Amino acid sequence: MSDYPSVRQNIILSERDSDDLYNRIFVVSAYGGVTDKLLEHKKTGEPGVFGLFANAESDWAWGDELTRLSRHLCEINAKLFSDQMLAQQADQFITERVEGVRNCLLDLQRLCSYGHFQLEEHLLTVREMLAGIGEAHSAFNTALLLQNEGINARMVDLTGWRDNALLPLDEKIRLTFENIDLSRELPIVTGYAQCQEGLMRTFDRGYSEMTFSRIACITDAGEAVIHKEYHLSSADPNIVGKEKVVPIGRTNYDVADQLANLGMEAIHPRAAKGLRQNDIPLRVKNTFEPEHTGTLITRGYVSEKPQVEIIAGRKSVFAIEVFDQDMQGEPGSDRKILEVLARFKTRFITKDTNANTITHYLDSTLRQVKRVVKALEEVFPNAEITTRKVAMVSAIGSDMQVPGLLARTVRALADEDISILAIHQCIRQVDMQFIVDEENYEKSIANLHKALIEPHNHEYAIVAA
Repeated sequence: MSDYPSVRQNIILSERDSDDLYNRIFVVSAYGGVTDKLLEHKKTGEPGVFGLFANAESDWAWGDELTRLSRHLCEINAKLFSDQMLAQQADQFITERVEGVRNCLLDLQRLCSYGHFQLEEHLLTVREMLAGIGEAHSAFNTALLLQNEGINARMVDLTGWRDNALLPLDEKIRLTFENIDLSRELPIVTGYAQCQEGLMRTFDRGYSEMTFSRIACITDAGEAVIHKEYHLSSADPNIVGKEKVVPIGRTNYDVADQLANLGMEAIHPRAAKGLRQNDIPLRVKNTFEPEHTGTLITRGYVSEKPQVEIIAGRKSVFAIEVFDQDMQGEPGSDRKILEVLARFKTRFITKDTNANTITHYLDSTLRQVKRVVKALEEVFPNAEITTRKVAMVSAIGSDMQVPGLLARTVRALADEDISILAIHQCIRQVDMQFIVDEENYEKSIANLHKALIEPHNHEYAIVAA
């Protein structure tokens, strides 16, 4: 969104004539870095307005940050609008929104100074209200810029700003689009939508994908398209090298789920579910290569030739191993472990078991892992419980039933003196997972890509969409 000229030329116009601009809906995110300033930095955790508001004893810290944010949003406007009148209109819109939020937060602080009201009970609502500022800003600006070119664009604000009723998400979308003529209007929709379900409660900062998915389902879209800064490729180009990776081209929602399990989401699994159930294809395109068809994800696709489509993985995975010789013949041990993980809301990526050992590989923090281990020690007083930080590397494809593939993959790692700590492969043959030392993560990704994908000399894509 921060590169409006590319969005305009490569997505919205994209060699279309004036009669072909409509019958599309655009769901937009905030400009780069804005949500970090509103909530907290996604990677470092540095608090933004929300983090400061949730933890501050006074209004000075978050209030000053909100002022800096407002100034930053107006600076973005200045870069986007060369016309002074349009810039002024954009500044007025976002300033009114920001100041409205400021007044609301001040009122909430005053209310919660009384013992009958607890701030913690309202923080999720505050988080959602702040998040909506970013999407409202970019949606308003995009619609205004397009209108200035004679395109009948319309900002569709789903953020709930000054709405009188709190509706379920589907009903809100359905009522909104009842009044829009897609044949002659181009809706620019906020990625955040206020609704009864509370999108951030489930999706946190992945809420825009759910909005996108439900709009596609409710409007019976022919195709859903996600534009990214890069292709959905055979591996991470920063690890393997841009010249070696290749777009996937075609795959299915099962593969998309495997990627999401590793934290490399083409789309959130819950968002993908609606598209899959409604048989709506999902296309992932590179904004900066508009001529490339990207990768098409469909429900029933299986590659004609069994092959590996992508090498993916995850660093900083915590392995918790529970070894108890009394476990053999005693059912329910795994259930007890899962109950502890559920209590601490800790997600596991995969697990392995044998007669007396169960190991779960967790997507979590060290602090949370220590809490989980302490609870497990109470549940299994006679067990040996150990933890280890590892990495997971996975070969994924819609059909990988290739004789000797596992042996070839293991050999590719062994030839580089990479020790495999654990292996997982299920009967469905859509992925193979290898647990390695964290220091061998990049090396493992690069060598598996070299062994399993590069010999095929794919050019345009692994399979053309």
